[in-house]
Amino acid sequence: MRLAAIALLLPLTASAAEVPDVLEGILRSRPELAPVLARAEHHRLQILYTQIDRDAQNRPSFRSFGYRLDDPRYFYPASTVKLPAAVLALEKLHDLKVPGLDRNTPLRIEAGTPRQTAVEKDESKADGLPTIAHYARKIFLVSDNDAYNRLFEFLGQREINERLWAKGWKDARLLRRLESGLDDAENRVTNPFVFFAGPKEIHRQPLARNEAEWSVEMPDVRQGRGYMKDGALVEQPMDFSRSNFLSLRTLQEVLKAVIFPEAMAPEQRFRIGEDDRRFLMQAMSTLPRESAEPAYPDREEYPDAFVKYFLYAGSKERIPDHVRIYNKVGQAYGYLLDDAYVVDFENGVEFLLTAVLQVNDDGVYNDDKYEYDTVGFPFLRDLGRAVYEHELKRPRSRRPDLSHLR
Repeated sequence: MRLAAIALLLPLTASAAEVPDVLEGILRSRPELAPVLARAEHHRLQILYTQIDRDAQNRPSFRSFGYRLDDPRYFYPASTVKLPAAVLALEKLHDLKVPGLDRNTPLRIEAGTPRQTAVEKDESKADGLPTIAHYARKIFLVSDNDAYNRLFEFLGQREINERLWAKGWKDARLLRRLESGLDDAENRVTNPFVFFAGPKEIHRQPLARNEAEWSVEMPDVRQGRGYMKDGALVEQPMDFSRSNFLSLRTLQEVLKAVIFPEAMAPEQRFRIGEDDRRFLMQAMSTLPRESAEPAYPDREEYPDAFVKYFLYAGSKERIPDHVRIYNKVGQAYGYLLDDAYVVDFENGVEFLLTAVLQVNDDGVYNDDKYEYDTVGFPFLRDLGRAVYEHELKRPRSRRPDLSHLR
């Protein structure tokens, strides 16, 4: 199945005339953003900013603004694919309707092929029993790759994509595990799962195989001048056609469907209960220092900003208690992304912001020579601050009631 190039679209709810006035005005007013903006095409920069206003019943309405949005060229979504995997895993548990089966049900993962790996225990959990909930928490707390891989295996390659497509997100292609070493054919086959209530087996899911061979076909899906493999430079473009993809619009829509389900079309809402939705929101916003299980006691290795790029990327400072960021970031192959709902309880501020840029000046992949610290993280930090400061000054007819988030 081929993924067609995405057509250039106008913002989701803003008029065409508003597009350059709001977001571009914010960007052009900040000199610290100018170096990346001057090379926006080189950096494959895309930004989607959504304002939120509330009516007398506190119901939200949205106006979205894009910068270079819908660039038809491919970008690597990195760990942002973990967000839909976590939500869809909970949706699948709900759809199975097995008595006693929920996000906290202990499970075992079996190896159905010689190259698959099994899981009996999770050492980061006090009782050592793996669960879907614990994998989801690790995904949001520190962007754990193995946790994503296990949820990908629970869903299966065919099912994870068909669930996204059924909700209207046709550009989605989640085709592989992350850093697993498995090839394209092996990623189409996912592990057997067994769930338990005490010693009793309550649900068994057999090995799943996707017989279809899907790929991503977009302009510039083969990128760069080379890549490192086994310590040597391969002088040909890196081929991402069998990798993952989610457009910037889809990333924000998935997040919005979790945060504001009532604002989505019925077919785009996730079939999860309110308890599961609040669990996801808590997991998305929890900082490493706030988590007891799994625990991340090393503040140097896991500062507050470890997976909070907007406003704080690269910082060791403590994020103020009145600021909460519900998000999922990505970092790989020189690409940096953040997909976030930012809330300031003290000042009555809330907005959605999603962005991607690449920092790989030498055009070589897997050489660990990316400008994350010098270009990428500062840009996302400053972009978040620019939008946040605009929101502080933006007139609102009503202050939002955000008490339900506390």
